[in-house]
Amino acid sequence: MRRLFLACLILLCCAGVLWGAGMKKKKPLPQDFGSVTINNYSQQAGMPPVVFDHWVHRKNYTCRLCHVDIGFGMTANSTQIHAADNGKGFFCGACHNGSSTFNKTKIFASCATTYNREEYKRCVKCHALEKDPAREEAFYRFQDRMPRETFGNGINWEKAEESGQIKLVDTLEGVSLKKGTMKVQKDFTLKGKVEGMPDIIFSHAKHTVWNGCEVCHPDIFVGIRKGATKYSMIDLFDGKYCGVCHDKVAFPQSDCKRCHAKPVAG
Repeated sequence: MRRLFLACLILLCCAGVLWGAGMKKKKPLPQDFGSVTINNYSQQAGMPPVVFDHWVHRKNYTCRLCHVDIGFGMTANSTQIHAADNGKGFFCGACHNGSSTFNKTKIFASCATTYNREEYKRCVKCHALEKDPAREEAFYRFQDRMPRETFGNGINWEKAEESGQIKLVDTLEGVSLKKGTMKVQKDFTLKGKVEGMPDIIFSHAKHTVWNGCEVCHPDIFVGIRKGATKYSMIDLFDGKYCGVCHDKVAFPQSDCKRCHAKPVAG
């Protein structure tokens, strides 16, 4: 009995050490990188959660359109979407309304008002019961045509946009308001805080293509002057500042050279 007690005590101590030290997160497969499970109300209504694939939408639309004009929150499940909201043309329903088109192809309506066998086929396009091999195959067909990179989902989205392989839609009729253009700020350097680490070259031009100014300012970065917002790598890995997007949808922060790109002098 005493030995059993000691064994249990040792196991509990080991578990505590592992918990305190933290566990390395499992690296998602390329087709799953950027996928978000939305489950505010689905299971309460007897439906599986929604699995949202960012890559499907990112190849056609800017982040700004969805997160500013349409109003999706920047963290999973923060928007609190109801089926009734979609039915009224909000959130997913801004595009998924059965009448909108993309490249002359009609976009399917999101949420049904009745739940029956026929409507079920439409429901499971978003409310996924299990992994769909067809979705995975569609991802890899798309990935094969795109510029490659090592991390994330293996697609260099920046090069894909620059080369014209993807053409992003940034406005939605009836939702987006006309706005004047703003001068894009020049690239600037952020000093690396570890000796020997290259400085960061931050490009407003590359970010504004996808985000405009509104995604980042003022909700993520309050200050608009260089150095006004103070943060550390710990903050970024904790999902703040740059970490709001990077590691989740944009390339992960483990790809150090994508940001720390200025050669070290001497």
